[in-house]
Amino acid sequence: MPSLEATFRHQEILEVLRRDGQAHVTRLADHFGVSTVTIRTDLDYLERQKLLRRTRGGALPTETKRFELPLEATRQVHAREKESIGRFSAGLVHDGETIILDVGSTATELAKALSPLLRNVVVITSGLNIALLLESHPGITVIVTGGTLRPLQHSLVNPYGSLLLQEINADKAFIGCNGVHPDKGFTNTNLHEAEIKRAMIEAARETIVLADHSKIMQVAAARIGPLEAAHLLITDRKAKNEDLELLRKRGLEVVQAARDS
Repeated sequence: MPSLEATFRHQEILEVLRRDGQAHVTRLADHFGVSTVTIRTDLDYLERQKLLRRTRGGALPTETKRFELPLEATRQVHAREKESIGRFSAGLVHDGETIILDVGSTATELAKALSPLLRNVVVITSGLNIALLLESHPGITVIVTGGTLRPLQHSLVNPYGSLLLQEINADKAFIGCNGVHPDKGFTNTNLHEAEIKRAMIEAARETIVLADHSKIMQVAAARIGPLEAAHLLITDRKAKNEDLELLRKRGLEVVQAARDS
């Protein structure tokens, strides 16, 4: 398993490929402040994972993958911030509620933080890892959405991923994303997961978006919805105040979770 620092670089390199369609060793080395040897090692690792194709002096996108790292790797990036968001969000779940819980590393932290004292809670999730995590909770009934498995994220998507959600009236939906922007709204890297997130929003009375500071002011490829689609954004204390103020001016309520929350 790569180090935390290397995992962060890998995500950034894949983002460059998504955005620019190519990546150059020397530019990446300058951007990260590391040697070209380190960048070549990063690119070689990502090629072995079939996430890019090496070229002389850089890399190009592969035609067979969506530039995603496994959930087990992304959970290492901004781990403490995700834990704080998860703990704060878990405190918003009350006895007797039906909630929808999205996939991803921050949603997983929410699931881990749910109180063992909760009773008569129904959790509907598209994350197989989250379903397994909650199966032994005495006060929670777990419903899995069904659909087609995406192995990297352990998530269920279309076809057949949104049928159950059409029959649900949930109290709250906790949604993850890859981008929060005042003009572009909430966006996601993967097109298939964005479809499921939209269905989750439609199925809930209240939508709460979970996004660590690295997602703020970012725009990903697939649109989830405008800022008005959410009732609350929960982020961490590293988010820039000026960025959050722009979101608040657009009418979005924002809470910053402290590490000891």
